[in-house]
Amino acid sequence: MAQLESDAAKRAPTHHRMRTFGSTVLVVVASILSILAVVAVWAHNEVTDTDRFVSSLAPLAHNPDVQNALANRLTNAAAEQVDVKALVNDLSQAAAEQGVPPRLADLIGGLSGPLEGALTNVIHAAAEKVVTSDAFATVWEQALRLGHASMVKALTGEGGGAVQLKNDEVTIDIGPMVDKVKTELVNAGFAPAAKIPAVHTDFVVFSSPDIAKIKGGFRLLEVLGNWLPVIVVLVAAAGVFTAFNRRRALVGAAVGIALAMLLMGIVLTVFRSYFLDHLPSDASPAAAGAVYDALVTYLRTTVRVVGVLALVVAIGALMIGPSRVAVTIRSVCGHGVAAVRHAADSAGFHAGPVDAFVRRWKRWIGIMVLLGAAVIFAFWDHPTGMVVFWFAVVVLALFAIREFFAPAYPAGGPLVPRAPATRPGPPAAAGHGGAAGA
Repeated sequence: MAQLESDAAKRAPTHHRMRTFGSTVLVVVASILSILAVVAVWAHNEVTDTDRFVSSLAPLAHNPDVQNALANRLTNAAAEQVDVKALVNDLSQAAAEQGVPPRLADLIGGLSGPLEGALTNVIHAAAEKVVTSDAFATVWEQALRLGHASMVKALTGEGGGAVQLKNDEVTIDIGPMVDKVKTELVNAGFAPAAKIPAVHTDFVVFSSPDIAKIKGGFRLLEVLGNWLPVIVVLVAAAGVFTAFNRRRALVGAAVGIALAMLLMGIVLTVFRSYFLDHLPSDASPAAAGAVYDALVTYLRTTVRVVGVLALVVAIGALMIGPSRVAVTIRSVCGHGVAAVRHAADSAGFHAGPVDAFVRRWKRWIGIMVLLGAAVIFAFWDHPTGMVVFWFAVVVLALFAIREFFAPAYPAGGPLVPRAPATRPGPPAAAGHGGAAGA
């Protein structure tokens, strides 16, 4: 017997070390996969959810940097269609036909430069009027909504539509906006603008020599968007279940995911600088920065939500532990709820059979509260940090109600939990009873 106990004692530490190692590996894998899961969900939602895509980019129509970049692009596109030299020659010839002195006609012929500058200013003013109007914001939103299917084609490698992928660039065709500028110029009395033909010019949203790699990665993330979050939860749960100390493993998994979200936030900030440093020479950094921020708005929100949720889980796991801080906090809260219950009883409150029911099923009620909150949160459409906060508040309130009906601490008593009620068992034998009493 002694030999068997010795062998078991030798095997136990090795067994615990293996379980700890396996749990650590699974927790680390879950933390790494959580980054990919967040990106995959964001990419999937940006492609499949038109309303979310439009809500991300529609505010750009009111962004001054984007408006200025679009006005410049529209000005260049419209000015390229007006032959200033031919226009000046026509004016000079018309002046000569009207009997204007040759010297004055020649002077008109030398106005190409000033006239071109004045024309550019007129077009730019009209373009600014267009892009800063409410009508433009409406057109912009409609173009985004109608072009969403085209964007899906672009990101999957297929062309066509207002949004296209070509020459390592994702672009938006702003030809309809050029037509609107032309109409504004004609209405303002600039008749030559009517000769501007229908043009299709592109506004570059994103440019990178690695766009082909981005396409392939995007397709992979889009496919895994529905499954990676489930895989992360399963891997993390396996890591917690494998661990010898499961509460500590739960804390480790939650902290690991929170750190992964912190890393993801840093990467988004660093990549923004990289993105702006590799723009084409004719692109507006301010406008491109606004576009980048709009595209990753929901990604940043998701990173914050997952990070906050992970911290809430870690704090909750620590609070149910045996540490002095956790025990003190539980004791103070328990005594507070017990005092409220004592005051209610003194005022004539009677819970009836609810007390007995809650005392009997107290543990399972807590489990069902946590499971219910997890299920509701899993199906919550686009949660935010405030949603996580209010979920935590509601869960704490439900636990306080549970404690109200089944206090673990006597009101006004010492900071020691009340012993749980035990069901009466069969009467013990006299000999055993005497031994027990002794």
